[in-house]
Amino acid sequence: MAKKIISRIILEVLGAPKSHVEKTMELVVDKLKSEQNIQVLKKTTYEVEEQDNGLWSTFSEIEFETEDIQKVLDVCFDYMPSSVEILEPAGLDMDCAGLADMFNDLLAKLHRYDMLVKNFNAENQILKQKMEKMRQDNMALIQKLK
Repeated sequence: MAKKIISRIILEVLGAPKSHVEKTMELVVDKLKSEQNIQVLKKTTYEVEEQDNGLWSTFSEIEFETEDIQKVLDVCFDYMPSSVEILEPAGLDMDCAGLADMFNDLLAKLHRYDMLVKNFNAENQILKQKMEKMRQDNMALIQKLK
């Protein structure tokens, strides 16, 4: 039987209005609780507080248990916690194939995110060009109307 891995993560939510931040945190924690091969052991959500910039923030400390270190990595990518801590066991035994699989999954996700960023950047550049063309066309139209 595999060793249980107990981890603690801190999830943060920032936004507005206050009710949206509260509801979003609740939804994120519920989604984590419903993940396969994860058992949430402890959850503490702190009061939503208003920030200096008019936004609201809260955070939750969540301890969960799994038998697969890959699942801990998946949680990190899927939930983007601000902090992750492996509480147990003190040492992990992994074979080379398992470690290689984990790194390959990590790389696949990084490449997917890199591709998304590049696509968004390209779309952004196209939109900027179209906006500039529209601005120039509007200026030309204004000049004709004068």
